[in-house]
Amino acid sequence: MLATQRGTRLHAFACEAIQLGIKLPKSKKTLNLYVNDAIGYKMTPEQLLYYSDNCFGTADAIAFRQNFLRIHDYKSGESKTSMHQLEVYTALFCLEYRLNPNDIKIELRLYQLDEILIHEPSPDDIHQIIDKIIIFDKRIEKIKIGEEE
Repeated sequence: MLATQRGTRLHAFACEAIQLGIKLPKSKKTLNLYVNDAIGYKMTPEQLLYYSDNCFGTADAIAFRQNFLRIHDYKSGESKTSMHQLEVYTALFCLEYRLNPNDIKIELRLYQLDEILIHEPSPDDIHQIIDKIIIFDKRIEKIKIGEEE
């Protein structure tokens, strides 16, 4: 089975387990850690984050309670990853729900290779991404209607 197919199936399995509240055996395995944490934090799996038709994404697991945003990402592969994708999801969430990153606490987690990487982005970093999304979305819309090339 190809790695991408395996990853897709593992994500679907994790989503189903989280939705059903079925915890996996306690282990240091990436999938088990991810699923069990998402259930423990009462997160929503596979949540669409939408700013526009030009800019959207799907968070593997997300929760927002008491001004605390938590986004978790499960990586089944071995290639190098970064928190940037999760920072973009944070910006999309703030745009979609009209939240100021300065007014909320944010924790991002990457689950990969039996490790959990935790990151608390600065509000300034999220504001920069928000600004880029807004600017590029406007540019893309102008290109679509033929005002720019």
